[in-house]
Amino acid sequence: MRSSGSGKSGGRGNYRGAGNNRDQKQGPGRPRKPRPEERRYDVGPGAGKDGPKSGRGKPKASSKASPKGGRGRTAPARSREYEARIEERNRERYAGKKQVKLPKTFPGAEQEGERLQKVLARAGYGSRRACEELIDQARVEVNGEIVLEQGRRVDPEKDEIKVDGLTVATQSYQFFALNKPAGVVSTMEDPEGRQCLGDYVTNRETRLFHVGRLDTETEGIILLTNHGELAHRLTHPRYGVRKTYLAHIVGPIPRDLGKRLKDGIQLEDGYARADHFRVVDQTGKNYLVEVTLHEGRKHIVRRMLAEAGFPVDKLVRTAFGPITLGDQKSGWLRRLTNTEVGMLMKEVDL
Repeated sequence: MRSSGSGKSGGRGNYRGAGNNRDQKQGPGRPRKPRPEERRYDVGPGAGKDGPKSGRGKPKASSKASPKGGRGRTAPARSREYEARIEERNRERYAGKKQVKLPKTFPGAEQEGERLQKVLARAGYGSRRACEELIDQARVEVNGEIVLEQGRRVDPEKDEIKVDGLTVATQSYQFFALNKPAGVVSTMEDPEGRQCLGDYVTNRETRLFHVGRLDTETEGIILLTNHGELAHRLTHPRYGVRKTYLAHIVGPIPRDLGKRLKDGIQLEDGYARADHFRVVDQTGKNYLVEVTLHEGRKHIVRRMLAEAGFPVDKLVRTAFGPITLGDQKSGWLRRLTNTEVGMLMKEVDL
């Protein structure tokens, strides 16, 4: 029977026992690893001769994540003096170098004014991209010169800008057309408390005024704006802006009525002439006639037809220059389009 104390042929049950010779097999000169029961835990803060005050005595792992590939080691923090020396050295290094100038985002950026496409977009000609397409199509001109390049800078208050030959109202101007009902007074305020034009624009931020007048009992289109020069020219006889009316009269009417009106009707304040006359509709003795003239005297259409022997039962103004009433309902207010504003300005050389 083999002895259990044999080193080579013995079982492995006594490997961790006190009698084995593991420590001697490590060779001379090599430090002996302490056994678990011989290890000391009296390291770290709070440790004494008898071991740590609490816990197992192992140092806690740092809560900060270690960098990739590292083993939890962190670089030592730089002192403020060291950072100051680095900053001073960098200043000395770049002190003699020229300052780098950044390139402009587009040609002409150093000029004053606004970009043309931005001005057009604000005036209501669509998005900036759509306004850039107008420029690419050579439809925009500034001060009589067609603009072909993008990024052109303009002064909206000084430069004359046109799209398709029509002037652009680039400032904060407003233009409206109202289908005035019968019984509404053609004033912005009425001291007698009657319904007036101002009742239709009370919620506007800017003050508007009417272009010309209509009789209280006359219906139809009347313009409202805050563009003083345009309103003045539209009503001045020099520019001869035409107005068109539909009048209901009772006949029969002679064939030469139109010629008489075009030749001129003598009134108490001078002759009044129509530019155009035609019969639109007839039902028995009831006639609907159209009269166009460029004068703006008070009750001019009613007085002319009454002097010719045909008093007017109902009168509607259907057009003021190039602006027509169309299917706009009575009492409705609408904003003029950019094209309509341009046509009005072209009519009076603006």
